[in-house]
Amino acid sequence: MFDNFFKNLNKNKLTNKKYETLFEPYTGDEYICFDCETTGLNPKIDDIISIGAVKIKGNTILTSQKFERFVKPKKKLDGNSIKIHQIRECDLADAKEIDEVIYEFLDFIGNRPLVGYCLEFDVAMINKYTKEKIGIKLPNEQIEVSALYFDKVVGRIPQGNVDLRFNTIMKKLNLPMMGKHDALSDAIMTSMIFLRLKM
Repeated sequence: MFDNFFKNLNKNKLTNKKYETLFEPYTGDEYICFDCETTGLNPKIDDIISIGAVKIKGNTILTSQKFERFVKPKKKLDGNSIKIHQIRECDLADAKEIDEVIYEFLDFIGNRPLVGYCLEFDVAMINKYTKEKIGIKLPNEQIEVSALYFDKVVGRIPQGNVDLRFNTIMKKLNLPMMGKHDALSDAIMTSMIFLRLKM
């Protein structure tokens, strides 16, 4: 009941009728797995510098239907964030403005469910721009893979001490790590976790 109330409240704030379809119930078998690289960990003050996403259809990751964009940050990159995502200012020379990228991302995801690791953070980063551009937060269903993993293994681990670090989950599920750490690679690896846990 409360979910519908908050969804309608969110929908009433929509300023661009083109995106009313985001609120329609999704009935297909596709998901969007995505990841953001950012200038820091505070959605209020930090910026997105890249978004990577792939479609999952049934039990298949559609890497041919990917979304990968680099974004010009509004502030300078600092050394700590560069160490994490390996993206330098020179790598963003031909990057797009977030005002353009956010609309492209909305068109790519549609009303499909969203999948991710630490998804709450990535969605908060996207919401920062969707609220500004079209008045709303993403209404899509959200699936956190670390929560799926926890639910699957908690009964088998003494005292429920479950290691939810990304690399640990990949290792425990016998999934291959991709050499490159970027938004698209992370989205593909997270998709593999999702499909393994979904089976």
